[in-house]
Amino acid sequence: MAEPSYLRTTRAFYDAVAVDYAERFRTALEARPLDRALLAAFAELVRAAGAGAVADLGCGPGLVTAHLNSLGLNTFGVDLSPAMVALAREAYPGLRFDEGSMTALDLTDGALGGIVAWYSIIHTPPERLPVVFAEFHRVLAPGGHLLLAFQVGDEPLHLDRPFGHPVSLDFRRLSPDRVAELLQQAGLLVDARMLREPGRDEKVQQAHLMARKPGKP
Repeated sequence: MAEPSYLRTTRAFYDAVAVDYAERFRTALEARPLDRALLAAFAELVRAAGAGAVADLGCGPGLVTAHLNSLGLNTFGVDLSPAMVALAREAYPGLRFDEGSMTALDLTDGALGGIVAWYSIIHTPPERLPVVFAEFHRVLAPGGHLLLAFQVGDEPLHLDRPFGHPVSLDFRRLSPDRVAELLQQAGLLVDARMLREPGRDEKVQQAHLMARKPGKP
């Protein structure tokens, strides 16, 4: 089956901007105490469930992967962009980073105790989100947890020539209610939602959803 065009576009975009992106966001969590608190709560839930490793899907240069590892989780990163994976491996040589797509993960059923998709579902066309969430359900163990982060809104943000590179990409803003509905349709139970007002360099609200796969590990 041919790879969807949006995956090729997304890969090319992040390959082009990888170095500049990594530098721009290398300290992003330091200025986001609420984001760090959510990641800490997620880590506590995953540790309590004891259901397995955690995948940071769309890990980029590995910042969140490393942060989760520092919270005591057995964490690895997956990203569509080879350039991003190379930067993550260089920055965090003690951690595992793989190339891959969240639409078809190279993982067995029930392999994961947790998934974090930190601003990484935002390049998926809305009609493809059920495929992504079905894949999350497949690879999560019973009792496994999911944490999503994304921007709130109805209209996508189109970035053209970021950092001066000749690439462009749509960043899709999403409805928390619609995302929660799709998670539930995929068999994932939504446990918590948080809306954060825009911070520095942000123009819209930021949404965070926690969900889990029913059952015990």
